Amino acid sequence: MNQRSVSRPFRLRAQRGAAAVEFALVAGILCTLLIGVCELGRVLFYWNTASEAVRLGARTATVCDADAAVIKSRITNLLPLLAASNVNVTYTPSGCDSDATTARNTCTLVTVSVTNVSVRTMIPFVPLTLTMPPLTTTLPRESLASSTGGTVCQ
Repeated sequence: MNQRSVSRPFRLRAQRGAAAVEFALVAGILCTLLIGVCELGRVLFYWNTASEAVRLGARTATVCDADAAVIKSRITNLLPLLAASNVNVTYTPSGCDSDATTARNTCTLVTVSVTNVSVRTMIPFVPLTLTMPPLTTTLPRESLASSTGGTVCQ
């Protein structure tokens, strides 16, 4: 009997299942990376939406005769992840927003900011909480002595 013909099938039988083990190792790493990329995309989506919410709040504050509570409500409706306590609306000079008429005549700048917003990831077995950087938008007041502000304020 030929030694070579006996050892060859034995080596093939010894390698049986190696591809499945290698696939399992690579697939585990690949799936982990894929889930991580999806979670990063979700966190960046929240970050972008918060940035747009701040911009919308600042625009609403510059054009409309809305007080801080209305602006906070519009921002939190756009991104429910935000709480009203995370949103800050300030007018320059200080105290110029006491009533709508005074605000139209004396306020020059409106600053809307969002701070201390945390996003929890949904990665199994790795609970991460990422904090967004503070987002701030400052715009000049431009209500043009309008009491309604047009359709953008409704």
